[in-house]
Amino acid sequence: MKLLEGKTALITGASKGIGRKIAEKFAEQGANVAFTYLSSVEKGQALEQELQSFGTQVKGYRSDASKFDEAEKLVNDIVADFGTLHIVVNNAGITKDGLLMRMTEEQWDDVLEVNLKSIFNVTKAASKIMMKNRAGVFINMSSVVGVQGNAGQANYAASKAGIIGFSKSVAKELGSRNIRTNVVAPGFIRTEMTDVLDPKVVEGWAAAIPLKRAGEPEDVANACVFLASDMATYITGQVIPVDGGML
Repeated sequence: MKLLEGKTALITGASKGIGRKIAEKFAEQGANVAFTYLSSVEKGQALEQELQSFGTQVKGYRSDASKFDEAEKLVNDIVADFGTLHIVVNNAGITKDGLLMRMTEEQWDDVLEVNLKSIFNVTKAASKIMMKNRAGVFINMSSVVGVQGNAGQANYAASKAGIIGFSKSVAKELGSRNIRTNVVAPGFIRTEMTDVLDPKVVEGWAAAIPLKRAGEPEDVANACVFLASDMATYITGQVIPVDGGML
């Protein structure tokens, strides 16, 4: 039996990178997959077609999780289309880097809205369904930057640290209803975002990692499959680094 067979999962920000690989792995493990995209419409539509090859129910939704009403509508639409919701992976995120002295209020607000407020919005909407079911799993995507900070990323670090505090609180609030909430904190992962970097910079970063390599989206996706599955039924309120030993 596949690890997520019969489960319905929502993955936000799944059109590329880590989110896309999580959607693939979940479908491969038997989950029905609802996912969101926003700007990458063609990639979102292509992913929907690709995932249907796994033989489970799949649907992509163009939705902005940082908008409270859109998050509520998204969850209602998923329940209407799939019947229920068992797993949520809050993955949508952006960066707008800059040193604090040069960072604009807009750069701060945009990152906090997309990275942190979206998790509040989606979790609040989805928890109503999970509380009725008396079961559910939230997996929230933070970062090693949320644990240790990073120069030039005060907004991103604040949003990712906020996710950790939020998730630990929700784990305590919802645990009695058999709803688990955990955080995955990726380190340096190869994605479309890192592909544009100078190879020498990438080599320098990799050299500082105990495992001496960057991670792959699959490494993060595998951790999410485990946390979403019944193999992790006694794990909640935890931060799982997927970072090759950086922390």
